[in-house]
Amino acid sequence: MPRTDCEGFHRRDFLQVGAAGLLGLSLPSFLAAEAKAKEKGTDNPKAKAKSVILVWLAGGPATIDMWDTKPDAPEGIRGEFKEIQTKAAGVRWSEHLPKTAAVADKLTVVRSLYHTIPSHAPATVFMTTGNKPTAALQYPSLGSLTAKMLPTEVGVPPYVTFVDLRGGAAGQAGYLGTGYNPFIIEGAGGGRNAANFRVRGITLPNGVSLDDLAKRDRLLTSFDDSFRQIDKNNDLVDGLDTFHKQAIEILRSDKTKKAFDLASEPASVRESYPATPFGQGALAARRLVEAGVRFVTVGIGGWDTHRQNFDSLKTRLLPPLDQTLSALIADLDNRGLLDSTVVMCAGEFGRTPRVNKTAGRDHWARSMACVLAGGGFKRGYAHGTTDASGMAPATDPVTPDDVAATIFQQLGVRHDTELQTPTGRPVQLFREGKVVEKMLG
Repeated sequence: MPRTDCEGFHRRDFLQVGAAGLLGLSLPSFLAAEAKAKEKGTDNPKAKAKSVILVWLAGGPATIDMWDTKPDAPEGIRGEFKEIQTKAAGVRWSEHLPKTAAVADKLTVVRSLYHTIPSHAPATVFMTTGNKPTAALQYPSLGSLTAKMLPTEVGVPPYVTFVDLRGGAAGQAGYLGTGYNPFIIEGAGGGRNAANFRVRGITLPNGVSLDDLAKRDRLLTSFDDSFRQIDKNNDLVDGLDTFHKQAIEILRSDKTKKAFDLASEPASVRESYPATPFGQGALAARRLVEAGVRFVTVGIGGWDTHRQNFDSLKTRLLPPLDQTLSALIADLDNRGLLDSTVVMCAGEFGRTPRVNKTAGRDHWARSMACVLAGGGFKRGYAHGTTDASGMAPATDPVTPDDVAATIFQQLGVRHDTELQTPTGRPVQLFREGKVVEKMLG
């Protein structure tokens, strides 16, 4: 398969789920693990947000050419793009993000984000878990933490992803166990109706009806003894009999199926999103959080611009991001969902302030930016600054674990909450993160 970045990362081949997995192991194991570990209850009444949509820019976007432009820097740093005024007073950014500039009054741009890991895989782990990677422990993704810490409506998955995050365990459940891994969206999802989207484990295969499902259910029941033997050797299927019925109920539920019926959206809304997998995935993400899903990851790759950075940005990368992100934020706001949904747009690191000999920018983690919207984050706000050359934060520095801690406070979960590993080791949610109150409204 083709490489996706300069470090030779290949997309993982996820385990295929056959009939036995569909009805016996996959979804029931999710439910079993959740029921064993999750505290039952309702949303925290102090929470400002209920859901998160992560817009992931894989490869490391050149945020110095996007959200933190340096028009007064020397020629070898400032780049080729002009600045434009956004709808947020005093906030200016790249001319190639005009649609997002028109909704800048609804978001926070964090210009002082930084860390010290300029390598794709571990940087992705840090950004998507809120914990610096360590060989001693695999930390759970933010999505997996929401699946564990927040109750989810019956009939919908808690954590859904449209993208395969690099970094081995990135995007996965880590020490929480596979019961909190994401439900994976398969298929291109092109066009305006997302007819090719499939949710692994909770979508019936083509040609399988609910009657067929019932027949397979009866057949599976006849194999109880075999599954009990499996249960002795695999904690993931503990309680299979108890949770099998719940798996069937989710498979029969219309909630997730309806969320993917993009054709039911008004034409004006559908057409505001690009007719691409990324664009339609973002629309589906909005519908999924509306249906009760807690965390959705969508994304677009190709941001590893060591060569021809400016041409790649203005022709291939920024136009779809600009249209999709602006449409998502406006759509959530128009439907009254932005106040309860955090949107985070980020990649694993930024890129060098100095332009290289091939008109590209290389890996740079010591200064980067991200966008946060909704869920109680300030509207029309730019947080922090970098120095005149964009080399490092100058004011109000923020780290990935600070961002994670702040998001989870908005979800009603304290950042210093302790969880336990399977061996009983207590682990704080975010070891070093702190809530950044200045970013909150």
